[in-house]
Amino acid sequence: MPPLTYDDVKRAADRVAGHIRPVTVTPAGNGVWLALEQMQHTGSFKARGAHNFLAAHREAGTLPDAGVTIASGGNAGLACAWAARQEGVRATVFLPENAPHVKVAKLRGYGADVRLVGTEYAQALAACEEFAASTGALASHAYDHPLIAAGAGTLLDEIRERVPGLDTVVVAVGGGGLFAGVATAARHHGVRTVAVEPANCRALNAALQAGRVVDVDVDSVAADALGARQVSRTALAAAQDDGVRSVLVPDDAIVRARHLLWDDRRLAVEHAGATALAALVPEGRGAYVPAAGETVAVVVCGANTDPSDLVQR
Repeated sequence: MPPLTYDDVKRAADRVAGHIRPVTVTPAGNGVWLALEQMQHTGSFKARGAHNFLAAHREAGTLPDAGVTIASGGNAGLACAWAARQEGVRATVFLPENAPHVKVAKLRGYGADVRLVGTEYAQALAACEEFAASTGALASHAYDHPLIAAGAGTLLDEIRERVPGLDTVVVAVGGGGLFAGVATAARHHGVRTVAVEPANCRALNAALQAGRVVDVDVDSVAADALGARQVSRTALAAAQDDGVRSVLVPDDAIVRARHLLWDDRRLAVEHAGATALAALVPEGRGAYVPAAGETVAVVVCGANTDPSDLVQR
């Protein structure tokens, strides 16, 4: 697979223009800005990659009548279903039978054909792959595809347009789609990227240490969205650039950052959405300390959460 390039991101920007919500930024003090991507369609940045993926296939004449399929009950599944509706094609989404009813209902609300299979994600994935093979449906992925990563990377130029003199962008990492796209665009502009992972969901950090993609154990409050057991090879390649720093944060810092976003700004975000900010809070134990005069944008990436534990404390 060829390396992801800034040209890929620029082409993605042309495809998503007018279809996604341009990011809103807000100052957080001391040169730090928050990029509020949790306000994106479907409640996460993944709408960018999903739209780019389908639009590129439409452009190439490779979007089949059978539509698109994905195994994901999280933000990727929601984004895929939303993008399919925008393109006027069917989305068939595979989930385990024990998937939360609220996610199933939301997927169906986007018009997806929801298939409940087995009790584990691996079983849903196998059924999805079999469905794609037998019907000709286009198989999508939550993060490990260049079109998905390039779409996510469109966020960086929007941030630069709104934050003068941007030095650093801080992003959470799960499987690495958002990170790979953002880091690719950031490198083009001479902006450094800080990749933040929960201490016990460290697929990228472990791959950097090993020099290759490796399997990791997953155990974090943010594991529902950042719990990839392997990072993509595209993300690892992007992380090996000198302008990237990989940091780990404990769960208590993620919880604290999530509460700060609610208490100070009334932003209800998922734990993954607060993970990038966790690198800058005291509980993050100095994971990332901006230098004097440094201009930093922290990506708040997802809002698909039950806010009851925030409002009933």
